[in-house]
Order: sequence, then structure tokens, then C-alpha cells
Amino acid sequence: MPRVKRSTKRNDRRKKILKRASGYFLTKSKLYQAAQEAVERSLMFAYTGRKQKKRQFRSLWIVRIGAAAKLNGMSYSTFIDGLKKAGNGLDRKILADIAANDAAGFTALAEQAKAALAAAKSEKAAA
Repeated sequence: MPRVKRSTKRNDRRKKILKRASGYFLTKSKLYQAAQEAVERSLMFAYTGRKQKKRQFRSLWIVRIGAAAKLNGMSYSTFIDGLKKAGNGLDRKILADIAANDAAGFTALAEQAKAALAAAKSEKAAA
């Protein structure tokens, strides 16, 4: 069996970890074992952060849509329900952008939602 010397691979691995840990506090940026633990921990936070980012943006969009809907005399849930009944396929990201940048456009959407809700209510009363 041939003899294996691991020096370059081992050094490369250590260098990679220590480079990722540069800027960390005290021994976490200098000592390999502490740096390895800190880097693993930071990678876990980064992974969960990428998932949380999606949730946080969705909740931000909902807050913006809800505020604009209140200005038009509707709650968020009735506004979304009205849009669905009107067959409007805009997602929350686009609706939030319209709410923030185009008040007249959002008012038109709110009127569309109100009309769809009124039509649905009259259909239900007729049936």
C-alpha cells in the first residue's frame, strides 16, 4: 500500500475555513477548531436566513397591501377575496408595488374587487 502524505489537502482545507472566518471575533478567526465551529454555525444561520427572507418579504407585501386597502375602505382579506372573485391573477409582490407607487391604479383594483364582491353577494342572494 502506498504511503499518503496529507499536508497539502489538509492545509488547503484549513486555509479555506480560516479564510471564511476572517473578521470573526478573537480566536474564532485564528484557531482552526474554533473557526470551524463558527463557520458551520454561520452557514446554518445563512441557510435559515435565506428561507426567512421569503417569509419576511411576503409579510411586508401583505402589510403594504392592507394599508392601501384600508385607504380604499376595505380590509386586506376582503380585498384579496374580491380580486380572486374578479379573476385577477396579480400576486402579492406586484400588488404591493402598485400600492406603494401607483395609488390610482390600486384604487382601480379596489373598485374592481368591490364590484366582484357585490356581484357574488347578489348571486348568493338570488340563489
